[in-house]
Amino acid sequence: MHIHHLAQENSILNSFISEIRDAQIQTDRMRFRRNIERIGEVLCYEMSKTLDYKPKTITTPLGKSNTQLYTDEIVLCSILRAGVPLHSGLLNYFDDAENAFISAYRHHKHNPETFEIIVEYLACPSLEGKTLILADPMLASGQSMVATFEALKPFGTPKNIHLVSVIGAQDGVNFVNNHFGKDTHLWIAAIDQTLSDKGYIIPGLGDAGDLAFGKKLQH
Repeated sequence: MHIHHLAQENSILNSFISEIRDAQIQTDRMRFRRNIERIGEVLCYEMSKTLDYKPKTITTPLGKSNTQLYTDEIVLCSILRAGVPLHSGLLNYFDDAENAFISAYRHHKHNPETFEIIVEYLACPSLEGKTLILADPMLASGQSMVATFEALKPFGTPKNIHLVSVIGAQDGVNFVNNHFGKDTHLWIAAIDQTLSDKGYIIPGLGDAGDLAFGKKLQH
């Protein structure tokens, strides 16, 4: 798998990452969502450099302009609910993409420190021969990303697969690296080295879904 760790190079991306981590700033839900969206835009821009392009001539009011436009048929798939702001950032750039949404959550059956990933809701177009962008802001254990991809397999075989995350744990990166093909690309803003016994990224940023949309009801 090709791993693109953008925080290894200094850029404006560092500012967005620092704000979503900052316990004081992240209390502003609107700013948190917007920063996740902006990180998605940066990741999307970098990823766009790897797509297939073909030449096209554009007619302007004063003449002709030659350019290169991407030819990939793109499907954006985000894991609900934390993936919604990240999805918006990707869609800001790939505005003609098809869209898929899937729910995946941790189910603690007996032990609070162990869990399985449950996939329930899924809406997806055909993936056959297309470029799949699978987005989940937090790549902790990596199990959600793998479970989601398994659920998408009945919809066809993509031509290319890109995974997009905001913050990941090294364990999660290793896990998806072992479960996706060598031609898969992972685009990630920051990688932290520690994953807690309960499967949370440290230092991470907390629960991205709660920070973006408020705490969910427990049942």
